[in-house]
Amino acid sequence: MNFNDEKDYVMRIIKEMAKVLFSLMLGKQYQSVELPAENKYQISGKSLEDFKKMADEGFINEAENLLLESIDYTQKEEVLAAILFYQHLSEKDDDFLKAHNYSKQEVLDGMKILAEKLGYGQISSFLTET
Repeated sequence: MNFNDEKDYVMRIIKEMAKVLFSLMLGKQYQSVELPAENKYQISGKSLEDFKKMADEGFINEAENLLLESIDYTQKEEVLAAILFYQHLSEKDDDFLKAHNYSKQEVLDGMKILAEKLGYGQISSFLTET
C-alpha cells in the first residue's frame, strides 16, 4: 500500500465511522442533507463553531483536548458535535494537519475514542480491521 492509498483508506474509514455513529445516535440512516444546522451543537456550553475555529487557527490538539475533557457522553447533542468536529478535521489537507502536529490517523483515533466511550468499540474495531 503506498502513501496515497493509505490516506484514502483512512479517509474512507473516518467517513464510515461518522456515518455509523450518526446513524446509531440518531436512530436512522445517516444522510448529510438531513443534518440540522451545525451551529446549534455545543459541548459543555462551548459551540462546535468555537472548536472548529480553534482547529482552523492551528490549535487542533488544544481544541481536541478541550473537547474530550468537556464532553458529556450522555448528551446526544454533545456527541454529535464531537463527531462533526472530527469530520471537520478529516477535511483538512495533510499539509495543514502536519504543520500543526496532527494527522488523519489522529482523526481516526479520535473517532475510535468516541465509539468506545459510547459502547460501540466493536463497530470501531470492525471498521478498522485490515
